Amino acid sequence: MLNIDNLHVYRGKTYVLKGVDLHVNAGEIVALIGANGAGKTTVLRAISGLLRPQNGHIQFQTAPHSDPIDLSALPAEKIVSHGICHCPEGRGIFARLTVRENLMLGAYLRRDTPQIQRDRDEITDLFPILKTRFGQTAGNLSGGEQEMLAIGRALMSRPRLLMLDEPSLGLAPVVVQTLFETLRKINRRGVTLLLVEQNAVMALELSDRAYVMETGRIALSGSSNDLAANDAVRRAYLGGRR
Repeated sequence: MLNIDNLHVYRGKTYVLKGVDLHVNAGEIVALIGANGAGKTTVLRAISGLLRPQNGHIQFQTAPHSDPIDLSALPAEKIVSHGICHCPEGRGIFARLTVRENLMLGAYLRRDTPQIQRDRDEITDLFPILKTRFGQTAGNLSGGEQEMLAIGRALMSRPRLLMLDEPSLGLAPVVVQTLFETLRKINRRGVTLLLVEQNAVMALELSDRAYVMETGRIALSGSSNDLAANDAVRRAYLGGRR
């Protein structure tokens, strides 16, 4: 579904991505793990059109059996319309708008009004707490509720590929467990996931495959089970867990 080839990205004068190659197959959950500053967020921002690569290709298959398109020069809103949605680190909710208004902003590019309503109902079935908070301003939600809202808003765009940046950040362990169980449900409903996550243990448990980033490059890749058993990965990211 997604293929990144030899991606080079600068942020200002800082050389952040130095020839990144990765791919995501339809139906997968793929995790991107690594230390702070390794370039994980920059990968997502390049895919979603928020940063322009200096070199390399980002190709996305918009539908099964279709020819891939190159995302490298497309504006962010066009990329969303092709079926990619980015749920950013920090959630990016609109604090002064209600839960309902935040969700509806996720469907801004859509015109299929009856289906929008059905999708909103499905999202509140996934996240029942949002239904009880519908009329509340989003800034009054807990951190976990705000993350659910951010993911729900992203789903309102009907993505084929949902990219999540640090969804567990700042959340209690019990909330993280529930959230990751819901991400698995979302994947089973046909949404492919690309996940950037500091909680490497949870990320490897959830995902099918993973990439380990170090200083702007892919250092390791493979099945999540294999990486979880890798001594170097365990020492660096899993606290030595076996």
